Amino acid sequence: MIKIDHLSKSFGNLEVLKDITVEIKAGEVISIIGPSGTGKSTFLRCINLLDRPSGGSIRIDGVDILDPKADVPKVRQKMNMVFQSFNLFSHLSVMDNLTLGPIKLLGMSKEDAGSKAVDLLKLVGLAEKAESYPDELSGGQKQRVAIARCMAMDPKIILFDEPTSALDPTMVSEVLSVIRRLAKAGMTMAIVTHEMDFARDVSNRVLYMDDGIIYEEGTPEQIFVHPQKEKTKTFINRVRSFTYHIASPDYDLYAMNAEIETFCDKQILAVKQRYNLLLIVEEMLQIYNPFLSKALLDINLAYSEKKESLEVVFESTGEAMNVLDKNLLSDELGLTLIQSVTESIDYQRLNNKNRVTLILKKQ
Repeated sequence: MIKIDHLSKSFGNLEVLKDITVEIKAGEVISIIGPSGTGKSTFLRCINLLDRPSGGSIRIDGVDILDPKADVPKVRQKMNMVFQSFNLFSHLSVMDNLTLGPIKLLGMSKEDAGSKAVDLLKLVGLAEKAESYPDELSGGQKQRVAIARCMAMDPKIILFDEPTSALDPTMVSEVLSVIRRLAKAGMTMAIVTHEMDFARDVSNRVLYMDDGIIYEEGTPEQIFVHPQKEKTKTFINRVRSFTYHIASPDYDLYAMNAEIETFCDKQILAVKQRYNLLLIVEEMLQIYNPFLSKALLDINLAYSEKKESLEVVFESTGEAMNVLDKNLLSDELGLTLIQSVTESIDYQRLNNKNRVTLILKKQ
C-alpha cells in the first residue's frame, strides 16, 4: 500500500528525516513512537505531501507521488489525515463538515453524502450531534467528528498525528475506542502516538523513531517486551520526570501545584495518587519550611510507566541532616501522614546534599 525508499527531509541546515525506508501493507496498523523532536510528525506530513520531502521516493498503491506527473489530489483522496488540533470548519455544522468533501471532490449527491454522514456519525457515537457546531463539542467529540470526516472520503489509508495529545485524559479513551474499531475493520493506518498501551494493543507493527531514522521496528511484543537496541530499551522503560526548584521561603505555592497537576495529567495518574502526591509535597514543605531561608530545595518527581511507580525526591543543600528524623521533628503528625501513603522512605547524603526519597503506594 505504501512503499517508502530513502526518504529524507531537511529544513534549511536542519536534517529532520534521514534515509527512511519502510513498507506498509494493506490492512496493517503501524504505530510510530519515539521521543519528541525525532521527526515522527514530519514523517507523516511527508507521506501526505504536506511537507515536500528533500529526497527519496514514496509510492502509494504503486504511484510515485513525488513524480511531477503524478495526480497528487487523486492520490490524496485515498489517504486522509487526522491532526492533533481537529481542523474542523468552525462555521459549518458537523453534518456539513462531513458532507462538504464527498459532494465537492467525489461528486456525491447531497442526499447520498448526508445518508453516509449519518451512518459514520453513528459509527463514532455522535449521531445526535449532526446539527451541532464544533464550538459546541468537547475535544474528544471534535476528534471523533474529524475521524468520521476522514471516513466520509472512503480513504484506503488514514494517517493519525498524535490524535489524543490535545485532549483531556478523560476524553482519550473515547477516541482510542473509535480507532480500535477501525483497526478491527481492516483499515490501513499509520499512527504517531504517545499512548504506549494503545500502540501495543492495536498495532501489527511498531516503528521506534530516534534522531530522524527508524531506529528499530518489529511486532508490539518485540518492541515493548524484547527491544534489541539500547535507545529503544531506554525509551520503552523510560522514566518521566519533573523538577521544581525552591530558592527561598517565598516560593510560589500555586505555580508549583499547577505544574505538579500538569505532570499528573500527562501521566494520567489516578485521582487518589494525585491526592497522595500533593499531600506528600505539602507535608514535606511544612517540615522543610524552617530551613528554606538557608538552603536550596529541589523537588523531583519521577514516574515509571512500565513499573507504574511514582517516586518523589527532596534534595536540599546544607549540613548533613535527615529532616524526617523523629528527634528533629516538633510534630510527628506530618511524618505519620507521609508514611500512610508511601511504600518506602530513604535518606542519603550524596554530593554534599541531603536526599530524601519516597516511593508512593500503588493505587
